[in-house]
Amino acid sequence: MHAQAELPDQVADEACARVGNDRHRLLDVLLTVQHRCRWIAPAAIDRIAARLGLTALAVRGVASFYSFLSLEPRGHITIRLCDDIIDRHAGYDGVLAAFEDALGIRLGGISADGAVSLDATPCIGLCDQAPAAMVNDVVLAGLTPERARDAARALKAGARPEDLVSPVFDSLSAHERVRAAVANNIRLSGDVLLGEVPREAGLRRALALTPEQIIAAITASGLRGCGGAGFPAGRKWEAAAREAAARRFIICNADEGEPGTFKDRVLLTERPHLLIEGMTIAARAVGAREGILYLRGEYAYLRDHLEAVLAERRAAGLLGVGILGTPGFDFDIRLQLGAGAYICGEEGALISSCEGLRGEPKTRPPFPVQRGYLGFPTVVNSVETLCHAARILDRGPEWFFAMGTPGSHGTKLFSVSGDCRAPGIYELPYGVSVQELLHLAGAEDAAAVQVGGPSGVMIGRDSFHRQLSFDDLATGGAIIVFSGARNILEIVDYYLSFFVHESCGYCTPCRVGNVFLREAIAKFRNGHANAEDVAYLRSLSATIIETSRCGLGTTSPNPVLSTLAHFPLVYSVVTKPSDDGLQATFDIQSAIENARGIAKRRSFVFDRDFSQ
Repeated sequence: MHAQAELPDQVADEACARVGNDRHRLLDVLLTVQHRCRWIAPAAIDRIAARLGLTALAVRGVASFYSFLSLEPRGHITIRLCDDIIDRHAGYDGVLAAFEDALGIRLGGISADGAVSLDATPCIGLCDQAPAAMVNDVVLAGLTPERARDAARALKAGARPEDLVSPVFDSLSAHERVRAAVANNIRLSGDVLLGEVPREAGLRRALALTPEQIIAAITASGLRGCGGAGFPAGRKWEAAAREAAARRFIICNADEGEPGTFKDRVLLTERPHLLIEGMTIAARAVGAREGILYLRGEYAYLRDHLEAVLAERRAAGLLGVGILGTPGFDFDIRLQLGAGAYICGEEGALISSCEGLRGEPKTRPPFPVQRGYLGFPTVVNSVETLCHAARILDRGPEWFFAMGTPGSHGTKLFSVSGDCRAPGIYELPYGVSVQELLHLAGAEDAAAVQVGGPSGVMIGRDSFHRQLSFDDLATGGAIIVFSGARNILEIVDYYLSFFVHESCGYCTPCRVGNVFLREAIAKFRNGHANAEDVAYLRSLSATIIETSRCGLGTTSPNPVLSTLAHFPLVYSVVTKPSDDGLQATFDIQSAIENARGIAKRRSFVFDRDFSQ
């Protein structure tokens, strides 16, 4: 069932040589070793450290940061079953049970022969076809217990993960393999990205303009970053262009790790040339010669497809030296694969990851447009933003500006999933109401909608009239629908567990505060909370927001705060009154258990059976 193991030090040598022993490519090296050896062995760590001029401790620190890298042996075939809240509602438990039964192992385990391991992982960008799983770099969507059992039996019988996608997988092109694995579920095509798009029209138009004119067009269009923050794209490009520097970089952030978001997956499949065209236009505007496409590890199945697109464009003179015969216009792109870290969706953490470091956010200022990748001015834009930029250069800024609302121009791709009849992608102008989108998706029974994923806001029926725009309900694209049958506190608990898991651990408010928030929510779920606990939730959330270093910490309390605001009855019905203001259900034994472990001794005061 599995290939003969390779020697980790030899694999490490080859991986380092492939990247020219560049320490900034450490993540690529580790991914190669993980892929071929199925873990990062001590021998590999020592060899990598020697070849790249790093300490073994530094290499181990990076390897331990990313969830798709392991310092312990994993199976030659690693199954990662998505345990997002949407997957749980769609039948995750049954699929997990089928895998466990057919493989003869439990979740987190590895088979006796080391052939297969079974793990859980957060959202993998397939919420529109949940439950889903990754089998090495292959994805399986729309799983049922029967399909899971059949897949497990096939793997045990010697099938490759690729064979689960198609019996003729090897004869398919890179793009055909992607389409065989995943349906993109485009429910509504709009006028900008998913309708008819001419090839290279924007790039050819850009070649007739000066860099200043390109930036002016992007600014006049009103284009704002589509990843959720909404920073004006023209201002970002202008800031990078005016910095005095020997090198500049364009980075595409294709690390859409926000649970419930999968629009970039669709654009990477359906509009890869438009994306690369947008990156090339940005390079022309700011004077960059080098670009990086940072692809989240969960989208590894798209890697060969994207590499084929890059190769095709190089052959056509659309990348490389003298693009389209233009002297001095040199620009090329390398693909950087991530390794399972939600925090790398934050641009500073993403840059750290590209530099071969732990994916930890950088201190601001300076901002990336001033000193970003390797200390040079760097523009980081999302997939959707760069695709929009190419279309703006093609059709003109006035065309784009006329769509949407006064503060939110153009169209937006909405990733709709959850309790609806037609989950998928909808391209609509900014300003559409939540109710209109729910109607299109067949979600008439919606009782709650999570706008913008866990870091966004959850609203109830009394807010469905609100607009999806930067002026009202801003979103990076995720629209998660919940019917009245769902437990709001269960959803909040899951999202908090997600943030606890994904915190980089750099700052205490985020690392510890989210744990405390989840413990507090558990009191409500168990019926042990009182009015003081509601105040505690608000106070702790405010502390986390005010003192955290990056966007993860400043948005992680949102599941609590938004449900307190929009679903107060959910909390009130499980809150017990307290006459004396004391928390009668406080369990001192549980509270000091961690302290016992740290101190390695018992408590003279609180351990009733303590004896000297």
